[in-house]
Amino acid sequence: MKSWLGSAGICFNEKNELLMVKCHGSEEWAVPSGGIEEGESPEECCLREVKEETGYDVSIIEQLLVKETSIKGIEVKTYYFIVEKVGTSTGIQDPDGIIAAAAWKSLPEVKTMSHTYPEDLDFLLKQFNRR
Repeated sequence: MKSWLGSAGICFNEKNELLMVKCHGSEEWAVPSGGIEEGESPEECCLREVKEETGYDVSIIEQLLVKETSIKGIEVKTYYFIVEKVGTSTGIQDPDGIIAAAAWKSLPEVKTMSHTYPEDLDFLLKQFNRR
């Protein structure tokens, strides 16, 4: 069976808003994430993907969980990290050209928006309460 490894960054700003991205042609939002490249650690992947998709440099605070699921016959394992932004965004630099927007979302917005990964919603809402 095929497998895919990825990392995701969960980043809040000083207003307790969550950094999220959406793809072109979609109204669904997700936290920045992407696939781990050869020779890359999950932590390195997280830092790179957040930078590419949002323009923010971040530092990792802690690993939260590893989500294991199966999507269309592919075993998917995603490492989720709490990260902290460093400085300001230099703009989206997504080499795949799929990210249309990056934005800070408040708790009420996150509760009511469409999510790319609806199964992550409860977990994301808990992160607001941890701060």
